[in-house]
Amino acid sequence: MAITTPSPQPKPQPKPPVQLPRGGRRLLPDHQLVAFVGAPGSPALGPLDSNLDERASRLERLAASYRGGRTALPVLELIVVTAQGAAGNDGKYRSRISPAAIDRYLAVARRHKMLLMLDVQPGRAKPLDEIKRLEPWLRQPDVGLAVDPEWEVGPGQVPGRVFGRTTGAELNAIAAYLSGLVTTNRLPEKLFVFHQLSKPIVRAEQSVRPYAGVVTTKSVDGIGTRGQKISTYHGLTKSLPKGIHTGFKLFYHEDTRHGALMTPPEVLALTPRPELVVYE
Repeated sequence: MAITTPSPQPKPQPKPPVQLPRGGRRLLPDHQLVAFVGAPGSPALGPLDSNLDERASRLERLAASYRGGRTALPVLELIVVTAQGAAGNDGKYRSRISPAAIDRYLAVARRHKMLLMLDVQPGRAKPLDEIKRLEPWLRQPDVGLAVDPEWEVGPGQVPGRVFGRTTGAELNAIAAYLSGLVTTNRLPEKLFVFHQLSKPIVRAEQSVRPYAGVVTTKSVDGIGTRGQKISTYHGLTKSLPKGIHTGFKLFYHEDTRHGALMTPPEVLALTPRPELVVYE
């Protein structure tokens, strides 16, 4: 009886690396990022409080006006940890939204091929502790991170009564953690934003450095008149650490109290060009 040799089985092909919502694995300089910020049921925190699909469509139209030769990539910046004036049960002066709420915003972002960015206002909690709780979402290819050190306070301090602060070393620790997630999970570049209102909010900023797979971006949150906002932006970006990107925040209510909201061409004319524009 003839003996048949089984045919060799083809080797399974590795899955192609996952891409960003609108293609590719590199965020910058390929894309122009434009964000709406907010939290469920909190209109004072920005436009992402309700009617999410309508707000996403509005953001899409706005982002298109910022392209300037790049691919527009809108971002939903969801405040997932909010600093509070009351201590709370654990004395951390912050509240957290539910996992179900995060999932709901992520579903909207995915329907519209946008990034979701999780924003942390730590209160008295340790920022990295709050961030590591978000790892199930941060392991996703379309989820980034923002921290707002204005709301990071020390023992005996209350958010809103004093300006909080961070350090270059703390920002590096967060970026290193995100870089590890990118490497382990074969993710595309991950957006990491730190908001800054004034120079003292980030101590030893010159020690901030880039990490593999992480696009570290300073968002300048200047307030006041147009001239004051531009002056703050120039002051906080003129000696930016090498490899760190720039962002610029506009406030629908605060800015219009001081005059007309800056237009996309006016924002793009800033030097350096903001690679992330945030609307609150």
